[in-house]
Amino acid sequence: MWLLLWPIQGIVGYPEDCKERHGGNVRCPSITLDKLLDRIIQHAELIFRVSEESCSLFEEMFIPLTIRPQLSRGGSMCGTKYVSGSKGEIQQISDKWLLHSTLIMIQSWIEPLNNLQITLDRYDNAPDILLKNTKWVSNKLINLEQGVIVLTKKMLNEDILLSEPNQSLAHYVTHPDMLESVLTDYSLLSCFKKDAHKVETFLKLLKCRQAERPSCFL
Repeated sequence: MWLLLWPIQGIVGYPEDCKERHGGNVRCPSITLDKLLDRIIQHAELIFRVSEESCSLFEEMFIPLTIRPQLSRGGSMCGTKYVSGSKGEIQQISDKWLLHSTLIMIQSWIEPLNNLQITLDRYDNAPDILLKNTKWVSNKLINLEQGVIVLTKKMLNEDILLSEPNQSLAHYVTHPDMLESVLTDYSLLSCFKKDAHKVETFLKLLKCRQAERPSCFL
């Protein structure tokens, strides 16, 4: 039975003073860094869980059994090359790199997920939960972006330089061939799931470092 995760959209939020103020500045003076990190990590965990469910449901509904082993062996050609590196290498890099890489990953997926919603609406038999999950993730990704911007300002005390979305993701196009279009959508969901897990991992690594533990494992 599929977990109906989409109704939980109201349980994670930011205090009123964390929201955008007049002049476009996002501030959060009253919340502690530790509490803010906890909320953002909870947000990222939920997004990853819903992305896992959506990917599995899409595979079950639309991917032929005969080609699933090939997709599993071949993996997905994902576009977020800027966050590559071994676990050991990632543990050695700075908090600033982790924060900015996390923000870039989040921002690079906002437009592709919006486009995916349009594509899924055209499926004749797409289950309602898949459509709701995709919409939920798209909305919560924007909230997560805001939270990471606030977190970066608190941790680094600097303005955010917004990067251009990764072109291979931003220019997501639906292919005319039905099977090819389905495989493209599945690849998109699979790649997003991987990046959602990276975002969660990077944030938990930051949390571990803030706690000044002797070692932090990915």
